[in-house]
Amino acid sequence: MPRTILRSCLALLLAVLVALAPAVATAQQPAAPGSSLVSQQRAAIDGLAKSTNDLEKRIDANAEDDVRLVEIRLQLEEVARDLIDSSVAFRPRLAEINDRIERLGPPPVDGAPPESEIVTAERQSLTAEKAEINATLGTAEDLSIRVNNLITRITEIRRDLFSRLLTRRYDINWTLMSEVSGAFHETSGSVYRSVSAWLRFVTNFKLSSVLGATLLALAAAAVLLLGGRRMFGHLIEPDPDRQEPSYLSRLSVAFWSTLLPSAALWVFLGATFFFFDYFQVLRGDIRPMLAALFGVIGLVFFVHRLGSAVLSPRLPEWRLIPVQSNAASKLLWIMSAMAAFSGLDFLLSVVYETLNAPVSLTVGEALVATVLIGLLVVMSGLVRPFVGDDGRPRAWPPTVRFTLYAVGLMTIVAALLGYIGLARFISQQVVWTGAVLATMYIGFLSSRAVSEEGAFSGTAMGQRFQRWFKLDDAALDQVSLVVSILINVVVVVVGLPLILFQWGFQPADIVAWMYRIATGIQIGSFTLSLTGILWGLLVFALGFILTRWFQGWLDGSVMARGRVDTGVRNSIRTVVGYAGLAVAGLIGLSAAGIDFSNLALIAGGLSLGIGFGLQNVVSNFVSGLILLAERPFKAGDWVVAGAVSGTVKKISVRATEIETFQRQTVILPNSELINGAVGNWTHRNKLGRVDIPVAVAFGVDARKAHALLLDLAAGHPLVLKNPEPFVAFTAFAPTSMNFEMRVFLADVTNGGGVQNDLRFAILEAFQREGIPIAVPAQVPPDLTPKPRWPEDDEKAEAELADELKRREAERLKPAGRRRRRSKPDPTEDDGGANMA
Repeated sequence: MPRTILRSCLALLLAVLVALAPAVATAQQPAAPGSSLVSQQRAAIDGLAKSTNDLEKRIDANAEDDVRLVEIRLQLEEVARDLIDSSVAFRPRLAEINDRIERLGPPPVDGAPPESEIVTAERQSLTAEKAEINATLGTAEDLSIRVNNLITRITEIRRDLFSRLLTRRYDINWTLMSEVSGAFHETSGSVYRSVSAWLRFVTNFKLSSVLGATLLALAAAAVLLLGGRRMFGHLIEPDPDRQEPSYLSRLSVAFWSTLLPSAALWVFLGATFFFFDYFQVLRGDIRPMLAALFGVIGLVFFVHRLGSAVLSPRLPEWRLIPVQSNAASKLLWIMSAMAAFSGLDFLLSVVYETLNAPVSLTVGEALVATVLIGLLVVMSGLVRPFVGDDGRPRAWPPTVRFTLYAVGLMTIVAALLGYIGLARFISQQVVWTGAVLATMYIGFLSSRAVSEEGAFSGTAMGQRFQRWFKLDDAALDQVSLVVSILINVVVVVVGLPLILFQWGFQPADIVAWMYRIATGIQIGSFTLSLTGILWGLLVFALGFILTRWFQGWLDGSVMARGRVDTGVRNSIRTVVGYAGLAVAGLIGLSAAGIDFSNLALIAGGLSLGIGFGLQNVVSNFVSGLILLAERPFKAGDWVVAGAVSGTVKKISVRATEIETFQRQTVILPNSELINGAVGNWTHRNKLGRVDIPVAVAFGVDARKAHALLLDLAAGHPLVLKNPEPFVAFTAFAPTSMNFEMRVFLADVTNGGGVQNDLRFAILEAFQREGIPIAVPAQVPPDLTPKPRWPEDDEKAEAELADELKRREAERLKPAGRRRRRSKPDPTEDDGGANMA
């Protein structure tokens, strides 16, 4: 049996090899790459030309539909990208043809010896193929120009549509009012019949589907809401018992109490609509009306939640804006009413469009809605939300108040003059764009509050991070910066498209912009893409991690076992780190798609500038990089650089900022810090020694003074026990015995205070024990009258100059006889600095 199976497997393998033999032989035969490539790309370009013709016809057919025009533009942009790909496909073959023609050389001139027929035939074949490729490239270029012209045409059509929407004028008169009245009754009947017929259909045939869809939507919303309450439970609703909450707490509660309930409602409405559509519950006429209804409900709820979170009428301590409670209630009512009127306007316009209602009905409905919204905007400007110094209500600042008046009156006037599109556009921006901007502003404020030092540790999320990852305060502050950046990114990514939608842009526009940003941005001769940059950063991060790992392995596993000198180990480790970072940077730049030939041009220009006088700038720049890499000192260190002593405030690539103890800011070029000696009191740690010289008069028991000083040093709370304090008997001065108290501190920056405390303690202890402190000998003042410089007398000035020259000559003349020494003055001190 096994032998039979083996024979069967061998026979099957042989059959497979026999079947594959012709294919392998065919694959090994040289193919004509040029002809196949040209025919393949020509067929692709012909197909793109056909697609372009179809899209051009669709432009003419959908010249009044903005959404369809955006879709057509996206398809044209895809055609343009395919044309570029087809053109790029010829580059390798063209380079190969040009190289081969160059190697063959030009054909022989008249009178020259003839060349081989094979060479002539090959040159003619290559020339013909090159001409065919150039012709195909010309066709692709012409088609690309045509596609770009169509894209430009679509842009112009859309701009014209938007302009006509805002500038179209309707006649507002009594005839219109009568038409609106009749059309309203007729359309109301149509709406009632459509909705009642759909409800009967649902009740009789789709009741189980509706119930199932509703339950599924409720489950999805409940998961989001309950999960959000579990994570941000105390942030969903403000705590009425909490007095004087921090600004960050108020911002967080306002943000999450708006976002989570609104998101849960949006999920419920969106899931309900999705499942209704999936179970085929919706009819063609009901579908757009129900979608508009759900959208209006979600947006009105969002605006109301946002207003409640910002104004907080019932809980003044949680209010973000310092307004009166009465004014907060009025403003919340106005905001909710404007959202309701704007949403109702949108819903009715969708209903009228779906049922093909007369245009007069849409115009009349929009007229009423926009006038009401304009009146509400004016009313919001009349509110007096603040309290003046005299306790009376105070109005908005003039800029805000007049802006509200102008926007409201502009909406009303535009509507009454018949510019319904303009009035509707203004009212929608006031309500919906204002709501989005307010939410984004709260998000930005929350981000800024989170990034404050120590603020994140007071939040629930910060405490969880600290508990889960065992982070200290410094690490948690770094995490807060990352969280702040993420909040800003989320706010921009979510809020900006919503604003653009309100301004007439379509989702396809956003998709096209994101594609351009991700695939390539042309800046001169540079082409940068977001995906390329992210890929380059990822490659650089991997290179950085590998470099650090290799440094650690080389230092700890190789050089440590080889007992290499510490200085040599540090040098090798530094060189390896720089080399690894340089290689990782070059690979990352290459992965990001940056052309090094362009960088070479920039480097050439920089070298020319350096040669003309940027040596000092480059020297400081390189020195700054070395300081940042080696970190001989960091911000907050106490350093001494020449005559400058103080705290490092900032290290940049050009200079270092040092603040002295007199609060003077000194800017030192980095090259001076690299080339000169720099002392750092807090380099590895803040442990340091403080010395206090003490001079004791002769006649005192030196050992008693020594023991007393030692006890005083050991008794100070900031003096370390290990290393223990020490008192040295340093010298015999002419009038004193000099001691020096040497104490070690955990934080040497406290040295000034410790020295001050110990000097007071020494003085009090010596007075108590009767030990006199030596006083330096007094030097008598020089009372010899100095020659006075005469004023405004040239003759006296000349005589004084001659007298001074004579005295100088006598002083420099060698002494002829020995001068008598005067008796020493016992009051004079011949040296020794006594200090206490």
